[in-house]
Parts: sequence; C-alpha cells; structure tokens
Amino acid sequence: MTQQIPVTLITQPGQLVPLDSDTALIRLPANSGHGHDDGDVCLACAGQTDVRALLYNLLEEHRRDMRPAFKRVVVDASAVRDPQQVVLALTGKLPAQALRDHTVARMFYLAGAS
Repeated sequence: MTQQIPVTLITQPGQLVPLDSDTALIRLPANSGHGHDDGDVCLACAGQTDVRALLYNLLEEHRRDMRPAFKRVVVDASAVRDPQQVVLALTGKLPAQALRDHTVARMFYLAGAS
C-alpha cells in the first residue's frame, strides 16, 4: 500500500506553518475580484479553489517530473469564505465528482486544521 500524504489546513489569516523542501504549499484564493459577490458560485473561482483537483495536480506534476517529490502538503485556505467546504472535501464528506477525487482520497489525509 502507498503511504498517505498528510495535509495541514490553515484557516486563520496570518497563521504561520513551517515549510521545508518536503512540503508542497497550495494557496486557495478568495473567490472575488471579477464581477460577482464573494461567496457566489462561479466556474472560474471553483476551479481555483477545488482542493481535490489541486492535490491531484500536485501528484500529476510530480509524476511528470514537473515538481520535486513532497511528503506533506500545507493548504492555505485563510482567504476562502467557507473553509469548512475544504475540510469536507479532504475528509470525503463531499461526493466524488471524478476519478481524481478517489485518487486524492487514497493518497492524502487531513492531518490537522487550524
């Protein structure tokens, strides 16, 4: 069985987490700035904040030798209006939408949220 990769979720602005060469960082942006209210659903914003898709992309980039290996991931969701949605995605509480979601569920686990 493949070793699962721990994910630490940051939900509070200004919170610091030590990063090293074994840690990949994903920053989820706020979903505003191009013509709609913060919190409204928009395909462009959803693509930037889909944590499962972003984690899958990390795996693919490593597989294609586009990024170095990593042993942990820090997800900065401090700008996201509802970080609980990120927690739900990382804990398998949101329905899987694609094969990538199942891959992420097998390869990553939520190690901590703060």
